[in-house]
Amino acid sequence: MLHTLNKSPFSHTSLENCLRFIKPDDVLLLLEDGVYAATRGTSRSHLIEQALQNGHVFAMQADLKARGLTDLIDGVQLADYDKFVELLEQHSSHAWR
Repeated sequence: MLHTLNKSPFSHTSLENCLRFIKPDDVLLLLEDGVYAATRGTSRSHLIEQALQNGHVFAMQADLKARGLTDLIDGVQLADYDKFVELLEQHSSHAWR
């Protein structure tokens, strides 16, 4: 399953809710303000590190760039729009809001 998350982990509980349901080999795609979760050294970094133990975590490159984020947690992969479409084609999806 592809889980998409577009809310900041600092103002919403969507990431925690998602991680309770994510299964091994699921994919988490961070987009819009959700990309803040991919930043290294924050109070929420451990949540993404946990997700990386079970599956793949992607962050939308354009959203990272728009927010000036560059210091990402090791293992977080960058996704462009082509990769986003590819993930949608390969997986059923659930949007966490």
